[in-house]
Amino acid sequence: MRLLLVAMIFNLITMSTGRSAEELLGDPDAGRQLAETVCATCHVIAPSHMPTTDIDAPAFPDLAIEPRVTALSLRVFLQTPHERMPDLHLDPDETDNIIAYILSLDQ
Repeated sequence: MRLLLVAMIFNLITMSTGRSAEELLGDPDAGRQLAETVCATCHVIAPSHMPTTDIDAPAFPDLAIEPRVTALSLRVFLQTPHERMPDLHLDPDETDNIIAYILSLDQ
């Protein structure tokens, strides 16, 4: 019984860390629009975009191709306050959309 419970939890975790935007809950187009309004000042949000500040924030296309970056790792990062990043207070749908957009850049 305990092994079955562990297997079920593992399946739930691995299902939420898929690399493909199609496997995610969010809308990549809505995530792109949100990134343009909220993230573009500091981050490169698309291959042809340049931020308006000189902050060394990670580029979204670079995050998308990094194998260790998953939907789960992005969710944890976005929900954790960071010294160099403002607390955005994203609602769950906005978080899903940003994650879907970032991971869609890998395709």
